[in-house]
Amino acid sequence: MKGAGAVTVPGEAARYTVGGVSVPVDHFVGGRWIGSEHRFESRSPLDWHGPVLAEVARGDATTAEAAVGAAVDGFRAWSAFTVAERAEVLNRLADLIEANTDEIAKVETLDMGFMYESMRQRLVVRGAVNFRTYAELIITHEERAWAAKGLHNTVQRMPAGPAVVITPWNAPFMLSTWKLAPALAAGNSVIHKPAEWSPLSAALLAELTVDAGFPAGAYNLVQGIGEEVGAALVADPRVRRITFTGSPETARHIGRAAADNIVPFTAELGGKGPLLVFADSDLDAAAHRAAWQYDDSGQVCLAGTRLLVEASIRNEFLERFNRHVDRLVLGDSRDPDTDIAPMVHPEHRDRVHGFVERARAGGDRILRGGEPVEGSLHYQPTLIEPVSNRSEVVQREIFGPVLTLQTFSDEAEAVALANSTDYGLSAIVFTTSAHRAERVGRAIRAGLVWVNTFLVRDLTAPFGGCGISGIGREGGDHALEFHSDLKTLMILDGSVD
Repeated sequence: MKGAGAVTVPGEAARYTVGGVSVPVDHFVGGRWIGSEHRFESRSPLDWHGPVLAEVARGDATTAEAAVGAAVDGFRAWSAFTVAERAEVLNRLADLIEANTDEIAKVETLDMGFMYESMRQRLVVRGAVNFRTYAELIITHEERAWAAKGLHNTVQRMPAGPAVVITPWNAPFMLSTWKLAPALAAGNSVIHKPAEWSPLSAALLAELTVDAGFPAGAYNLVQGIGEEVGAALVADPRVRRITFTGSPETARHIGRAAADNIVPFTAELGGKGPLLVFADSDLDAAAHRAAWQYDDSGQVCLAGTRLLVEASIRNEFLERFNRHVDRLVLGDSRDPDTDIAPMVHPEHRDRVHGFVERARAGGDRILRGGEPVEGSLHYQPTLIEPVSNRSEVVQREIFGPVLTLQTFSDEAEAVALANSTDYGLSAIVFTTSAHRAERVGRAIRAGLVWVNTFLVRDLTAPFGGCGISGIGREGGDHALEFHSDLKTLMILDGSVD
């Protein structure tokens, strides 16, 4: 099936023009663009009922088999590159991302809906930083070496093999590069399966890998629906690593496939982060930061969606919070005056509204918002005061512009509430007490705790969650170790010159 507006040239990819940028819409396998008999639509959250952005190749089990085969061949070539040669290619790719930042940002804004200026200035640029970070890490890595029991021991990293990298629909370019960079830096070939709700920026990345000098099959892109092609990819016994970001439900299916083939698997599965505000906080800073949890329509796994506020300051905090939220502008993501972008998809907006409707029916108090915005995919910034800590809106990830407000009487209750869900990805704490910051930071069960700040990270630090927020850690050497097979070389002292 060919969509109106597709441009095809024999032997080349079918292409659409998106935001003035020519985008390939086929799979990229073994260094070649290949199509599919069936396609799926990519629509823009900024104009959902307008023209289709693109009709994208819809992969199946046959596509998956071909992609893994290409990755097996690509692994032989790519893993033979020296560390210095791999770093050079990764840095070239970073240069190309920086040179094409505007084009990538335009496409991603239309495809996914996030703010254009945020994409251009922060998220796409972070993609280049991801590759530079891992290029540096593989160069500066020192093998562990020591003497013991008459032996000289050296721990070496070996590339593991083809890796399946499955990435989410929110901030897709940045999050894809975050996962792809360590896999490629370690010497693995990859099969990248982006989310079907935001598939287009991955195709731009595929083109850049060619110009950067990756050998054929080192990077492979498979488009399509998770159940149709993703399931086949993770079940292939030739795959030696799987890394996934998405929902716990999908992770359980992937984990079973990984277990069948005894394949290491990491998963980042979202969160239900607490944002704790103590009475000694800089209250306006805390209220301002709480209001900005609505950024990107709340479609951020690290967001502090559970506002936990010391009871004595509840009313003052709420007044300041509402003042900050009242200033937020819902609008077109391309408009620099817009603060809150539309949601990614009508299905997701309706899912979010379902949470709010069930909360309302269950007696939870809607303090503000609580409705979709007519005529767009926006949803009103919503704050709910639950009747119980067991309320669904407290315990389940909503992944939209919906926050909850609860109060605590003392530090012990604050920590108990913070740790009261099955999630454990991140937390935010506001206090001016160094001792409290240390105590509470240690007591909260999460992979990452910020004190008096948010979304500031060192990319060499471990990243991941506790509980159903995921398994394994990404970031720095933690990701490189995951994507490697470790070998200890032991040489008898005095046996070699």
